Amino acid sequence: MQNIFIRKVGRYGIRRATSSDISDVIAINWAALPEHYSDSFFEERLQESPETFLVAEDEQGKIQGYIMCRIEYGFSNMRRYGLARKGHIVSVAVLEEHRGSGIGSVLCEEAISGMKQRGCSEIYLEVRVSNDPAVKLYLKLGFKTVATHRGYYRDGEDAYLMSRQI
Repeated sequence: MQNIFIRKVGRYGIRRATSSDISDVIAINWAALPEHYSDSFFEERLQESPETFLVAEDEQGKIQGYIMCRIEYGFSNMRRYGLARKGHIVSVAVLEEHRGSGIGSVLCEEAISGMKQRGCSEIYLEVRVSNDPAVKLYLKLGFKTVATHRGYYRDGEDAYLMSRQI
């Protein structure tokens, strides 16, 4: 069966993840990121928000990147007071040899579109302060740094809390 792509970027196709993709997504997470989640965490994100759990696959049908998000309701990161329906970019990763191809940007753009479909008014994420390529990508996508979380990661590194309105 041929996969249906939401969007193409170069030689890659972006599509919604399926349950059969979870093992490949977990492998990419282990290869590309220092933070890891339980297998059930990935499965729960897919079940609760399939519009925002996307993969990028190459011409051979091999997954080379993913984005995983969730929808939350809580205090706004963008306004001083009030509650908001928020999209949370939990994890985005592209295998190193496929970075610089635009995959990360398109995965984010399509996940943002999915969050908008789900009625979110803003989006947020945490990113390592040392991850310059990711910070630059998020700034390009309209995110602003709204706070710094000291010692956020297990290894003690700080994280920027970045947010934007939809």
